[in-house]
Amino acid sequence: MLKLYNTLSREKEDFKPAAKTVTMYSCGPTVYNYAHIGNLRTYVFMDLLRRALKFDGYKIKGVMNITDVGHLLSDSDEGEDKMVKASRELKKSPAELAAAYAEAFFCDTAALNIGRPEIIAKATDHIKDMLDYVTELQKKGYAYETDDGIYFDIGAFPDYGKLSRANLDEQIAGARVEVNSQKRHPADFALWKKAEKNHIMQWDSPWGKGYPGWHIECSAMSRKYLGSAFDIHTGGVDHIPIHHENEIAQSEAREGKKTVNYWLHGEFMLVDGGKMSKSLGNTYTLSDLAARGYPPLAFRYFCLNTHYRKKLNFTFEGLAAAKTALERLCIQLTKHKNASANGADAKSGSVAGANASGADATSAGTSGTGADESKIETYQKEFADAINDDLNVPLALGVLWTMLKEPPCRKIYDIALKFDAVFGLDLHKSAELAAALTDEPQQEIPAAVAALAERRLAARAAKNWSLSDSLRDELKSNGWLILDAKDGTYTLKKE
Repeated sequence: MLKLYNTLSREKEDFKPAAKTVTMYSCGPTVYNYAHIGNLRTYVFMDLLRRALKFDGYKIKGVMNITDVGHLLSDSDEGEDKMVKASRELKKSPAELAAAYAEAFFCDTAALNIGRPEIIAKATDHIKDMLDYVTELQKKGYAYETDDGIYFDIGAFPDYGKLSRANLDEQIAGARVEVNSQKRHPADFALWKKAEKNHIMQWDSPWGKGYPGWHIECSAMSRKYLGSAFDIHTGGVDHIPIHHENEIAQSEAREGKKTVNYWLHGEFMLVDGGKMSKSLGNTYTLSDLAARGYPPLAFRYFCLNTHYRKKLNFTFEGLAAAKTALERLCIQLTKHKNASANGADAKSGSVAGANASGADATSAGTSGTGADESKIETYQKEFADAINDDLNVPLALGVLWTMLKEPPCRKIYDIALKFDAVFGLDLHKSAELAAALTDEPQQEIPAAVAALAERRLAARAAKNWSLSDSLRDELKSNGWLILDAKDGTYTLKKE
């Protein structure tokens, strides 16, 4: 039976969905900029969970939001909307930004073999649902009006803090001076914000022109598509203390019952042992990795080697090791692919992309004795046990590696592809993938050249083709050729 670690109970629990189809909500991106690799790790985790559920025979009805309004610079309702700030800085409308960055996000997730949830819900398409939700909370006595918006009254919800187990009194003691004296409690959060006349994102509401708070969108959209209660809610650990805490409060206040049965959270990604931060210049995108010669699936493999509830320390040395390991895995797998069911060679020739040692697809392990059925069954059981133990993917990878050490046999290849339904590494293309991973030595790309390439990527996302062409020509004049891929990434090569 599948066991999942529930953040709410702080325990692994047997997974028991309410119905045959699992209902699942995942917090999606705020589309004001490109997703960095720390963001993408969370979606790799979401994808692994979905794949594991399907591996166990479940059907899924999943929802993921696209936040294109309401997410303030601080999760604590401070600062301005991230979309508005980016819109002003890039001189593009919020709608243009959202479209461009959402497209870039889905290009990244497609390159990483992250499947799309069944329903993608954009916040600005659900303003009425949010207004209805806030109105209902106000009617039930959980919301009140101030000069700048409508706030949730956490004092009316005794269970507030049960997800993060935060001590609100300690938070208040260490907090800055409250900027809104009309709030009943410093932790009360905005459901709806009243807009100034020149605010570029605003809608009519019972309280005048305004826009939704960030937290309300998830409660409103999950209710619309999944009903008043659903099975699983996923997100990053950064969502626990505020965003998901607030979701629980407003959802359970409205419904009068528990609305999510299992809360699952992916841990942070570190960079070189420290925090990932734009100010430190270490928020790499998938395109940054591609420009250095690392294909998307090498990054996915890198993520699979650490459990989703453990911090993952990103280094380029670690990514290089993951790339090499994936290449070797593909070479080993191709040996099994090219063997017959009884272990004899099915065809001659060497593995595409074999490493410098000249590993041959048909040179070893052709014992002709076939696969040991009891061993095959053991490997399958060990894999299933690992996956069902709170998605222990690193252990499941170990099972695959051990299995591939067996003498070449086509049946082992077939079983490996079944495992890959969870891993998502395109192992059915093992020979081609090995060839793609065995490339020329990585080039050191000057910071100025990398900056030009990123500006061009942004121009392409905004469909500013003239600027894109101009930046391409500037790169060429500096001796660099930029090659665009279908997945929205690019590669830089020295001419």
